[in-house]
Amino acid sequence: MMGANLEITNSGQRIGREEALQILVDGDLLAIGKAADRIRRKLHPENVVTFVVDRNVNYTNICDSKCTFCAFYRDKGADDAYVLPHEEIFHKIAELVEQGGTQLLMQGGLNPDLKIGFFEDLFREIKVRFPVVQNHSLSPAEVTCIATNSGLSPEETLLRLKVAGLDSIPGGGAEILVDKVRGSISPNKIGWRQWADVMLKAATLGMPSTATMMFGSRERPEDIVEHLFRVRELQDSGGSFTAFIPWTYQPGNTELGGTTASGVEYLKVLALARIVLDNVSNIQASWVTQGAKMAQVALFFGANDLGGTMLEENVVAAAGCSFRMSQEEMISLVRAAGFRAAQRTTTYSIVKEF
Repeated sequence: MMGANLEITNSGQRIGREEALQILVDGDLLAIGKAADRIRRKLHPENVVTFVVDRNVNYTNICDSKCTFCAFYRDKGADDAYVLPHEEIFHKIAELVEQGGTQLLMQGGLNPDLKIGFFEDLFREIKVRFPVVQNHSLSPAEVTCIATNSGLSPEETLLRLKVAGLDSIPGGGAEILVDKVRGSISPNKIGWRQWADVMLKAATLGMPSTATMMFGSRERPEDIVEHLFRVRELQDSGGSFTAFIPWTYQPGNTELGGTTASGVEYLKVLALARIVLDNVSNIQASWVTQGAKMAQVALFFGANDLGGTMLEENVVAAAGCSFRMSQEEMISLVRAAGFRAAQRTTTYSIVKEF
């Protein structure tokens, strides 16, 4: 039966939830990887693996959500709580531009003191000073928080942010798009339908987005499958997801604790994502949580992109996971795996090949 399930991927038929669950639970890792790799080669026959030169700027670590899986957030009164001054943010972006970067990823805590005006002023100035940088910032949870703080609807908030200079929306805060799991690990964060609603509204405004999944905390295999199908169904409904990025929960320094998923589990989920998400063009390997060698293996399990070079990353690092990779190391990794490397923009236009 397992072979029949994987054969669906060759037939042009869409795989269903039951088949996907059986593949995840009982499937042979190498067989799943082979099916995913076949799909990747069909979608990306040019044998190119892409990456974006970017920087994560975490503008505040003050957060009311207090997710149990997060080691980054601080209460407002904590000694190391902060909101970055605008000039410090501009300095960080200038460093990004100096290194040929094209993508700014601004994400932070759900800070009740930051209203729409803070972001409008900041984004307008960023666009004036750094017009070539794609402002790929603010997860759906942050957008919803800003809306609540400002007495606006999420739609009004998105429109005003877009006018001010927000270009696209990253898929952070998705965790697992099943409310029972969300209630267990992040009870104060928005539910999955609110996450989805922000993404669909962004798409109607012409804003590209990405979708993510953090797995390995308290979800069941059924929840992982449900997450994948909800992403697929959102894309069918008019979503603007350019890529899907799964990564593993990092338990270090967190209230939730526990252990992280194994490399085998990571590769299985990544490959299943490539099989299920037939309407999302790109699958990213998460070297930030998996390291360079596992990211290299992921290129044969459905991934065609290595995400960003990340000149700075603080959230995962707070959980004790601090893999780093320079642009040169990323290019070498891609070439050693037998692919051609290319720098891309946020929306997957090629900047240059190496």
